[in-house]
Amino acid sequence: MKSFRPSILALALFALSSCSAIMGEEVARLPVNIVTLSDEDMHVGEATLPLKAGEEVGIWSEMDLEYDGNVELRFRMEVYKDGKLIQQFEVDPTQKNISINEVRKEINGSVDWRFTGKNGTYPIEADGEYTFKSILVASDNPSLVVHKAELVLRK
Repeated sequence: MKSFRPSILALALFALSSCSAIMGEEVARLPVNIVTLSDEDMHVGEATLPLKAGEEVGIWSEMDLEYDGNVELRFRMEVYKDGKLIQQFEVDPTQKNISINEVRKEINGSVDWRFTGKNGTYPIEADGEYTFKSILVASDNPSLVVHKAELVLRK
């Protein structure tokens, strides 16, 4: 039984290291967690990072939500370099090229869905201090409950 424990430890360390290789190192988290319904009541997640030309920042979403019927979600993002707005774009958290720990239950049109997914990358073209800001917007669906909606930036 003693030889069994080191094997489990080695397997656990391998699993953690391979997950880190796939996901990359987390460098920032934008905990939005609430849908923005109007310009007067915005819920903004924000993070600032020093980045170098040639780096790529992976954009990941961690979601936990439930709703009836259908819902469309988007993270609206703004990227600033050294305080100046350089780009605006949207990220659909449900469109992911890698998905980890995804659990989706759908019963009679009621959806309970949680996942971590990679939505894309953002290439860094010049050295500087980059600020990423985001809000979460959704189609009109009063049944939507957001337990977690976070953007995670990884290198």
